[in-house]
Amino acid sequence: MFVRSFLRTSAVVAAIAAMPSLALAQTVEDRTQDKVAFPSHKVIANVYSVGTGTLNSYLITTPQGHILVNTNFEDTVPLLTAAVEKVGFKMTDVKIILGSHAHADHMQADAVVKELTGGAQVMVMEQDVAALKAMKAPSGKAHPFDRVLKDGDTVALGGSTLTAHLTPGHTRGCTTWTMKVTDAGRTYDLAIACGGLQEDARLVNNKNYPEIADDFAKAIAVYKKLPVDVFLASHSWFFDPAGKYKRMGGATNPYIDPAGFKAWVANMEKTHASLLAEQKKNPPTN
Repeated sequence: MFVRSFLRTSAVVAAIAAMPSLALAQTVEDRTQDKVAFPSHKVIANVYSVGTGTLNSYLITTPQGHILVNTNFEDTVPLLTAAVEKVGFKMTDVKIILGSHAHADHMQADAVVKELTGGAQVMVMEQDVAALKAMKAPSGKAHPFDRVLKDGDTVALGGSTLTAHLTPGHTRGCTTWTMKVTDAGRTYDLAIACGGLQEDARLVNNKNYPEIADDFAKAIAVYKKLPVDVFLASHSWFFDPAGKYKRMGGATNPYIDPAGFKAWVANMEKTHASLLAEQKKNPPTN
């Protein structure tokens, strides 16, 4: 038992040592860090960061068990397990599994993690069900569906309540999660933003997703109305967790970043407008 634990810990430490780029601000997309360990840590209140360098997972802890947001790739489950244990919790205490959107880098491991936890309930947005059914996991396991959610549904456990907001575009069922957290006597609005708008996104003549431009517009409208104090997201380049992690322990919690959230939304809106105008003028054909 000791040897296995030592080897696992050594592997995680080695992985952390191999991530020099994370010492810098995470403000640009860098997929080389998807399967690299990142120090798990408390974000605020009962919310913990337990993801990799660029694939963000969150553990919301409660006296009745825990909620996990994003299982990521199947082959990063050992990193996820080590991260959860590092902050003092056990995978077997996870009771609910949620996800950001139906892409393999966020939800491929749902079935494996469900088994690892001993049967946590997997809940997904209805518009992503088809994509999750079609997702091919290396294990060959079918994606589990214990509860299908609609826009505005809530997920509650042990005094914590998350609300599912449909913010489509990145996928049809892209889900942004919000919740209230209380820290040092103050209550904050926390959001885990789903997915951004890629600068090369096909908004016009998209055969696989004809309504994508309208869906992104709907998502932007939702984001603009959300009150957000604590800004988290599915990918690191949206909100720079490496930079914020380095500033933890100061007078203010760096994750309390309403201005960062507004800037992210404003940039998405600007990108959407420019892409749509350009592609309407010069429609892509291939």
